[in-house]
Amino acid sequence: MNEFDSTTQQLLDASLAALADLKAKDVLTIDVRSLTGLADVMVIASGTSSRHVKSLADNVMVKVKEAGFTPLGQEGERDGEWILIDLAGVIVHVMLPSTRAFYDLERLWTPGASAHITAPGA
Repeated sequence: MNEFDSTTQQLLDASLAALADLKAKDVLTIDVRSLTGLADVMVIASGTSSRHVKSLADNVMVKVKEAGFTPLGQEGERDGEWILIDLAGVIVHVMLPSTRAFYDLERLWTPGASAHITAPGA
């Protein structure tokens, strides 16, 4: 993996530290620079319950702000099944395991994986 710019790396480090602080499960980072201009990296993590998912997302927001950054937005905090945090160069997805398995973002955003997706009726 090529190096990220310093801002992206700082956001990534703060996000990963926040997730580790509250014991997120199955944390994965995916370099998506070759796939989209929306972000440089996606972080996908699981929580053990809706409350845990919310706490993880809240901690990411706190740590990123403490690092001097302003998150662009957060979606899904009401239900707590899947919370997306947009940090510009870094997008963090915190999900319940069942939601994560259903949407399978790892496959969707892994370079080359789209070749395995077939169109309906194909």
